[in-house]
Amino acid sequence: MSALIARPALLRTPAQPLRVAGRLAGGLLLRFGVLALLVLLWQWAAARTSSLFFPTPAEIVARIHHDWFSGPAAHLFLTHSVATDIVPSLGRMLAGWILGSVIGVAVGVFAGESRVIRQVVDPPAQFLRALPTPAIVPVFLLLFGASTSMRILLIAFGCVWPVLLNTMNASAAVDPQRRSSAKAMHLGRARQLFLVVLPSTGPAVAAGMRIGLALGLILMVLSEWVVSTSGLGFTLITAQQHFDMTGMWAAMVALAIAGYLINTVFLAVEKRVLRWHEGARGK
Repeated sequence: MSALIARPALLRTPAQPLRVAGRLAGGLLLRFGVLALLVLLWQWAAARTSSLFFPTPAEIVARIHHDWFSGPAAHLFLTHSVATDIVPSLGRMLAGWILGSVIGVAVGVFAGESRVIRQVVDPPAQFLRALPTPAIVPVFLLLFGASTSMRILLIAFGCVWPVLLNTMNASAAVDPQRRSSAKAMHLGRARQLFLVVLPSTGPAVAAGMRIGLALGLILMVLSEWVVSTSGLGFTLITAQQHFDMTGMWAAMVALAIAGYLINTVFLAVEKRVLRWHEGARGK
């Protein structure tokens, strides 16, 4: 009898990996199916037209491999261009984004806690946020010169505003009952900040930082167009100026992949850090 009871379980066991694989394949198809279809259509159309301006995806992938992933095995197949172009570009972008985010959170919380300070900070912040960042490049060049610091500060300037405004508005909108409860428990200002204000503003801060990531990537490319002799942005504009269309598209695809990976990592960290928020919303 025990063998008969155990047999159905044994029969169901091999089907479980198949169901897991099926769900995984379905998720990948749903997530990347449209992109794969567009790439196939591009490959077909570009191969038929043989346009100078639109190389095939196969040619672009081959160029990416040649430029950045054809190095020796001792260097993990990475070429010297990775160290001179990709790593410095992403390093400057992340440094500017972190600097802008830290300033945005600090000033945003400070302004959100006081109605008077908020009224002072909000108008110039709104004005500077609406100012096209490329218009600021000459000012940064005059102040800081054509240096790495200038490029980092330019990125930070663009990234600070969405974080600052989101944090300020979220800090001002913290539930008064939470503030009252913290005061009733005789929590000091510092403990109220870390136990009430910052957790309440967390989702808004994360949203501002996510916007800042996209702005940081754009400003990284812009800064390397203007004042740089290396980097992904420099590679992109140099290839365009020399009518190296395959190299130009390779740099564009590399930027897109880098942006996607950075955003994916940020979303994973955000989901882990703000897990309590998702639970509070019943997700």
